[in-house]
Amino acid sequence: MDEIVISTKDNKQLVYLPEKCVGCGTCVMVCPKDTLVIGSVGPVARGLVDKEFIEARPDTCIVCGMCSKVCPTGALEIRVDGKPAMDEAFLSVAIKPTTVNEDCVHCGLCEAVCPQGCIEVTQKFATDGSTSIEGETIIDQDHCVHCGWCEAVCPTDAITVEKPFAGTWSYSDDTCQSCGACMDVCPCNAIFNPEWGVGERVDKLAQRQDACIYCGACAVACPVNAIDVKKTAIVAEMAKKNVFEKKLVDKTSADPVLTSTLMTDEGACLGCGNCVIVCPVNANSNKELAAGSLNDVNEKAVLEVENGVVKIVDQDACGSCGTCAMICPTSAIWLETREVV
Repeated sequence: MDEIVISTKDNKQLVYLPEKCVGCGTCVMVCPKDTLVIGSVGPVARGLVDKEFIEARPDTCIVCGMCSKVCPTGALEIRVDGKPAMDEAFLSVAIKPTTVNEDCVHCGLCEAVCPQGCIEVTQKFATDGSTSIEGETIIDQDHCVHCGWCEAVCPTDAITVEKPFAGTWSYSDDTCQSCGACMDVCPCNAIFNPEWGVGERVDKLAQRQDACIYCGACAVACPVNAIDVKKTAIVAEMAKKNVFEKKLVDKTSADPVLTSTLMTDEGACLGCGNCVIVCPVNANSNKELAAGSLNDVNEKAVLEVENGVVKIVDQDACGSCGTCAMICPTSAIWLETREVV
């Protein structure tokens, strides 16, 4: 597993494990030195930019451990003399492991729905003459995000899951531009586009409440700030959790920083305007039509077409969702990492 040493002080280290990170930014919310930075999580989740969810401002970390204590997945570790020093004061340790009891029939439903792919079910027909399945259901506790999908679908109530947080989730249907960044980032498959029938109007987004862990990754990823996630409690009985609840409960999600830069290739650009039209910030800023609808391709906030090629109007207005790069038919627009300052 790749790891990044964020800071070292005496015999202590703060180490970041990107493989475990879900881009929620909970660590950013409690960092007393503004060392940790989160941003551009949409392009990272979509594989459009080669970087990690979390970055650190150099020479600012004091290795206090606040960030690692509230990380729900154990993506930030405090190490002493090179060894993890984690106890019940750390949420990832205090949270109860997802368990499977003897009522499990090894049907495989949990394996099929796990959004992190961390459940493995082995099956074989019973050899005692009965029409039953023998096998084993194994949960990778290091990568389980405690979303509860497995518990919800289990036909025998054999699985028990403890959530890291309780919370609330809401969004503005008028502000949302259906870019899909929230769905691509969500570690729990808790956000989806509702289906609709002919002539029926439904919300653009919906939440699977029982699957949500209220981490806030969707709110961090939203380029137009249409989503609001608030933690109302830390569920696990971690030591001194009241101290951390003061930092987290009823607070808005982490404020993302723009950590990517839009790049264009005028020679490859067709001037089709797809990127301009689909940009959720453009659509939201102009208050005309929703992103993706046919509309003018000039006088926009982020991107516009000028003289038949795409032009970047304002880098800093970009919401960093990467939708423009995904729709470009000639790869004439893309994102590159931006240095954190």
